[in-house]
Amino acid sequence: MEKSKKQTVFSGIQPSGNLHIGNYLGAIKQFVRLQDETDALFCIVDEHAITVPQDPRILREKTLEVAMLYLAAGIDPKKAVIFIQSQVPAHAELGWILNTMTPLGELERMTQFKDKSAKSSKAGILAGLLNYPTLMAADILLYQTDLVPVGKDQKQHVELTRSIAERFNNRFGQTFKLPKELLNKQTARIMGLDNAEKKMSKSAESKNNHIALLDTPDEIRRKIKIAVTDSGSEIKYALKEKPAISNLVAIYSEFSDKPISDIEKMYFGKGYGDFKKDLAEVVVEGLKPLQEKFKTLEKDPEGVLKILRAGAKEAAERAGRTIKDVKKKLGFVL
Repeated sequence: MEKSKKQTVFSGIQPSGNLHIGNYLGAIKQFVRLQDETDALFCIVDEHAITVPQDPRILREKTLEVAMLYLAAGIDPKKAVIFIQSQVPAHAELGWILNTMTPLGELERMTQFKDKSAKSSKAGILAGLLNYPTLMAADILLYQTDLVPVGKDQKQHVELTRSIAERFNNRFGQTFKLPKELLNKQTARIMGLDNAEKKMSKSAESKNNHIALLDTPDEIRRKIKIAVTDSGSEIKYALKEKPAISNLVAIYSEFSDKPISDIEKMYFGKGYGDFKKDLAEVVVEGLKPLQEKFKTLEKDPEGVLKILRAGAKEAAERAGRTIKDVKKKLGFVL
């Protein structure tokens, strides 16, 4: 099948905090598969990252780190477009345009805005946090995206994107495709090792919440050893009864490629200690190829920048077609 006839997929990851196994299992691993099946664009969304204050030096380091992790995980620049959001000005440009036609109430109802703003005084809430969804909509709509791989917490953003696109199309004529979310149901929400009721998070206060992709083998073993479990000792996947052990079983399944039912049989009659010890080794071995490739890429930052610049050039050409059409329909002088 010709690449142009494949469905277009767009997704991005923020270069803030440390990417962890939840990001890998819920997103990046899926990206690697999708690059063979679709016309894929994978972005490092640094403009989203600055909706909260960032240290410029750390932001640059993390941006390159995410790019290297994409590549180390198996995303191939010959199969997918890999680029940095801020290197394609059309993202910010379309984001502003969409801001001008998105009702304030829709943005204030977004779960992410409500959750984050509830933790701050009104004076401490930045406009970027409110407008985050319109920039995300621009990211998606610029490339006439068919499918957006997201976790459950981002599904609302794709729904808003569709609404914004429909509003624009109804007013100015067919311009944007209406994207659909692509949810990896089993691994869309890998939960925290310290709290099975909350998603594993890059920004968690405790470093024991997640396993970072670049954690050492000893650190991985330590974190899994102290991971929370449920009452009893049965190794069983049952989200309502045993959410903590179910989370660990799901991680085991993803890294070993073994069905959950096989894992339950393997550990029938065994306790949490044996299971956790084996799980740690499965994760260590699962991350080993990625970590080794990352170390190689670290030695050639200019090579990584070359890939990103080439990706930005291709993305800009594609985004340019959409933004030109949008401006023309708005009545801007071209």
